[in-house]
Amino acid sequence: MEKDCIFCKIIDKELPSDFIYENDRLVVFRDINPHAPVHILIVPKKHIRSINDLTEEDNEIVSELISVAKDMAKQESVSESGYKLFFNVERGGGQVIFHLHLHLIGGWKR
Repeated sequence: MEKDCIFCKIIDKELPSDFIYENDRLVVFRDINPHAPVHILIVPKKHIRSINDLTEEDNEIVSELISVAKDMAKQESVSESGYKLFFNVERGGGQVIFHLHLHLIGGWKR
């Protein structure tokens, strides 16, 4: 855990959050500043600063992030209508919390 990382504090339950999914490697919760009707974050419990800090040993975590996102899209009823998955990488790419996390957004009416 990084002492000043807000996601590490959420994972360790030092800050309140309602997990909609949790296993021994990941947590999933709603974004507090949603950009879509459905905006959830899939976050590894292991502190990884950014995509740029991934190592080969993290390959399974990345795969699991995507697999869980697919399941969450179904649970959130956006798997058929469509959704976006994305990582923000570094400040220039929009990353403001430096703990790897995958965004799932969707739920727009078309």
